[in-house]
Amino acid sequence: MPELRTPESATVPLEATLAAPRQRRFKLGRLVLSIREHPSTWRQAAAIGIAVLVGLALSCITLMLAGVPADEIADEFIVQTFFDPDNFRAVLAQAAPLVLVGVGAALAFRVNFWNLGLGGQMIFGATFATAVSFYHIGPEATRLPLMLLAACLGGMMWMLIPALLNIRLQINEIISTLLMNYIAQYFLLYLVYGPWIDTKDNFPHSPPYLAAERLPDVLLGINGALPLAALVGIAAWWLVSRTRLGIYMRFVQANPRMAFATGVPLVATTLTAILISALCAGLAGFVVAAGQEGRLTQSVSNGYGVSGVLIAFMARNNPVAALLVAFLVAALFVTSQSLQVFHQIPFAMVQLIQAIIVICVAASEFAIRHRLRLIR
Repeated sequence: MPELRTPESATVPLEATLAAPRQRRFKLGRLVLSIREHPSTWRQAAAIGIAVLVGLALSCITLMLAGVPADEIADEFIVQTFFDPDNFRAVLAQAAPLVLVGVGAALAFRVNFWNLGLGGQMIFGATFATAVSFYHIGPEATRLPLMLLAACLGGMMWMLIPALLNIRLQINEIISTLLMNYIAQYFLLYLVYGPWIDTKDNFPHSPPYLAAERLPDVLLGINGALPLAALVGIAAWWLVSRTRLGIYMRFVQANPRMAFATGVPLVATTLTAILISALCAGLAGFVVAAGQEGRLTQSVSNGYGVSGVLIAFMARNNPVAALLVAFLVAALFVTSQSLQVFHQIPFAMVQLIQAIIVICVAASEFAIRHRLRLIR
């Protein structure tokens, strides 16, 4: 066996010398990305919850950079919002229409239809409800139920146009529903500046509803909008989880071609889900008009359409989860209004906070659907 002479004149076997570097080598390993086929509900909830907390932390940092003192941020977000009776009632009032638009968006997304026209459907829901009041349709005792039904009809009617364009002509629903929002908004402005203007003060809104045409208070100054929204959310959960239509919607969401090949009524399922989505948005318009404003105003749908998409996305199209998410978004709305008044925070900053939370929740999808492992 040949030997290698070292500088110290020691004799070392050649095999030991060649093997020495390999023994000292440190193995870092490699990262392997795999897909989780069926992530558990608790894992999904935990990932989204952590993402929301991260988004709120980044939002707080953004507000501090904008000049809001750190100690006042916690006071605004928690103490003033949830422990002040007036602000908490405002949160509950804001939560009702947000629940309805969130559930409506979730139902449409479950059949792969991107309903971005929630604002326009709210406008026509409120407009149809106001028509019942303005033209004194029906006895006064039945006026409120008639307004509710008219709001449902108005929302569905306004959705029928982009729905048929998509189903029959394959026109992208994102474009059509967005454009329908502008048409609805200008039609609303025509009404409140024109034939429906309140002649008593000449401001751009309709005459006030009668007492019998407004949602009554049910508890602690909270009107019937919140129980109505909760009932709609529970009914939507029952629809998607306990009925044949809900099973069909799962097939359509997973694979429309396979659903059609297996005999699922693809067009009927999609159209039904879309119209129910618009019905919820029309109800949201009715809730704002009859529960908050007491008349038709030009701001009846401001901010609710985009928030409905945000709620459905954060709730992962789950109607029950949309109830909780809508409550949190309503708290963010009320806190944002307080920040604008007392700290001169612009509305663009409020939109930035919403965008930060959406991005964080979107990023949580990676943690839900993938697993990252280190293999040595």
